[in-house]
Amino acid sequence: MNIQVDVPRTAVSAVSDRKPRVKALAAAISASAIEYYDFMIYGTAAALVFHGQFFPEVSPTAGILASFATFAVGFAARPLGAAVFGHIGDRHGRKPALVGAMVLMAVASTLIGLLPNFAMAGIMAPLLLVLLRVAQGMAVGGQWGGASLLALEHAPPNRRGLYGAIPQLGVPLGMITANLVFILVGVLVGQEAFDSWGWRIPFLLSIVMLPLAYAIHRNIEDSPEFRRAEQERRNRAQAVPKSSLLEVLRRPKAVLLAAGTFAPATISFYIITTGMLDYGVHELGMGKNTVLTAVLIAMSGWTAGTIGFAALSDKVGRRPVFAAGAVVAGAWSFVVFPLADTGELPLLVLGLFVGLAAVGAMQGPAVAMFAEMFPPQVRYTGASLGHQVANIVGGGWAPLIMVALLDAGDGTFLVSAYVAAAAVLGLIPLALLGRLKEIS
Repeated sequence: MNIQVDVPRTAVSAVSDRKPRVKALAAAISASAIEYYDFMIYGTAAALVFHGQFFPEVSPTAGILASFATFAVGFAARPLGAAVFGHIGDRHGRKPALVGAMVLMAVASTLIGLLPNFAMAGIMAPLLLVLLRVAQGMAVGGQWGGASLLALEHAPPNRRGLYGAIPQLGVPLGMITANLVFILVGVLVGQEAFDSWGWRIPFLLSIVMLPLAYAIHRNIEDSPEFRRAEQERRNRAQAVPKSSLLEVLRRPKAVLLAAGTFAPATISFYIITTGMLDYGVHELGMGKNTVLTAVLIAMSGWTAGTIGFAALSDKVGRRPVFAAGAVVAGAWSFVVFPLADTGELPLLVLGLFVGLAAVGAMQGPAVAMFAEMFPPQVRYTGASLGHQVANIVGGGWAPLIMVALLDAGDGTFLVSAYVAAAAVLGLIPLALLGRLKEIS
C-alpha cells in the first residue's frame, strides 16, 4: 500500500529540495556502511582469533564454537535495538535515533579493541565481550530504521523505493571494507603480531564513527515527513504515544506479516554468502580464498538487484517485484548447487550472482513496502521490528539448518527444497499484506 504525500512542487522548490535529499542519502549510506563494517569485523575476529584470546581454557573446537556463539548474540539483540531506537525515532525524530545508534556502535566496537583478554581478566573477559556484542547488535538493529527512513522520507513520492534501497548498499560496503582491513592489518604486522594484538586495530578504527555522527547531528535535517506528522499532531492537540512499541504490539499482525514476508530473503542471502563458504571449502574442497572471492564478486548481483528492482517497484508496485524475486530465488536454489559442484570459479560466480540478484529483488522493495505499512508515528519501530525478527528467524538459523540438511541427506536436494519452501511460504504473508490496512 502506498502512502501518498501531496506536497505542491515548483521548479524552484524542487531544486531547493535536492541538496537536503542528497545530504540525507550520503549520511544514510555512510552510517549504514560503517555500522555494518563494525558488525562484520566481529565475525571475522570470532573466526580467526577470539577463541585463543577469550576462550583458551577449552579445546580449539569448543573455543571456536564459543566465539561463534557470541557472534550469534548480536543477531538476538537486534530486535531489542529496533524497539529502543524505534521509540526514540518515532518520538523524537529519525536523526537523533540514528546518531544514538552510531554512537553506541562506535563505543562498543572501540571498547572491544581495548578489552583485556582471558589471560589478563579471567572469566570477566568473555563476559564483557558478550555484553559489548549485545551493544553492537542493538546498535545495528536501531541503525537500520534510522538510515532507511531518513533516506526514504526525504524522497519524492514516486521514488521512495529507490531512496529506501540506497542505504542498503552499506551491507556490501561494510562487508568488503571489513575483509580488506583485516587483510591489510595482517600483511602489515605479520601473523604472530596479528594474533597477539593486531586484531584490535580494526575495532579501534571504529572511533571514526563519532565524528561522522557529530556531522550528521549538525548538518543533516530530520525527515520532512516526520516533521510534517509532528506538526499535524500539534495542530490537532494529539497526545504523544507513551510507547511506540506498545502501539505496534497492540496490532502485531503487521510486524508478523513483515517478518514472514522478508524471511525468505534472509534465508537465501545467508545460505549463499555464509553457507556456501562452508560448502565450497569443506564439501567440495575448494580453496577458502577462491570461494570468498566468488562471494565478493557475486555481491555485485545483490547490489545491482537491490537498486534496480527498488527503482522498478516505484513503477510497477512493491509486491509484484518482491514476489518475482522470491520465486526466482526458490527455483534457482536447485541450480546454484550443481553449478558449484563443478568446482569451476566462473560457474560458481554465475550461480551466486543470480541467486543474490534474486535476493536483491526482495531486498530492494522491502524498505518502502514495510515503511508504507505504518504511519510516521510508529513507522521506525514497526518496520525495524519486522526486518530484525526476519533476520533472526531466517538468516540467523539458515547456515546451521543447511549443515544439518547436508548431513541428513544425500547431496544438496534438501537444502534447495528448504530455500524453495521458504520462498513459497513467504508468498502467503506477502499476499496478506495487500489486505492489511495501515495501522491507525
